[in-house]
Amino acid sequence: MKEPYKIPNVPLDELDKQLLALLHEQGRMSYTDIGKEVGLSRVAVQTRIQNLMDRGVIEKFTVVINPTQIGIHVSAFFNVEVEPQHLDHVANVLEKEAAVTSLYLMTGPSKLHMHGIFSDQQEMENFLIEQLYPLEGVVSVDCQMLIKRYKSRMGMKL
Repeated sequence: MKEPYKIPNVPLDELDKQLLALLHEQGRMSYTDIGKEVGLSRVAVQTRIQNLMDRGVIEKFTVVINPTQIGIHVSAFFNVEVEPQHLDHVANVLEKEAAVTSLYLMTGPSKLHMHGIFSDQQEMENFLIEQLYPLEGVVSVDCQMLIKRYKSRMGMKL
């Protein structure tokens, strides 16, 4: 049987891990309800969660939107090869684009790995022609469209 993923030994005690697990499953859970689950008062839970936020362990609380329910039907992954001297500029421009949901520098010949969402193929084509291809330093773009999502990371689960 495969071993479950274990986080490195970081300065989180078991109570912090329990709080994070509960928040990961239900980010809107009240401090009172969390306290009942872990045996702490509402104030103690609030204090510990605030401490996790202050330490940068919790980056933010957010909502996950189903793109198809709001008219976004095209999800695509791009490998963008960029001349090294233009890498930071291209990344800075792309990170500001509303269609770009994630952007990473990958190993290899100056590759940016990018995910984008679009209402339809025409909107994606317009993005490529008007926003991406004209960027100085972009050498090549490889695109793969998502067919079916089996799993998507929504924050790190402990």
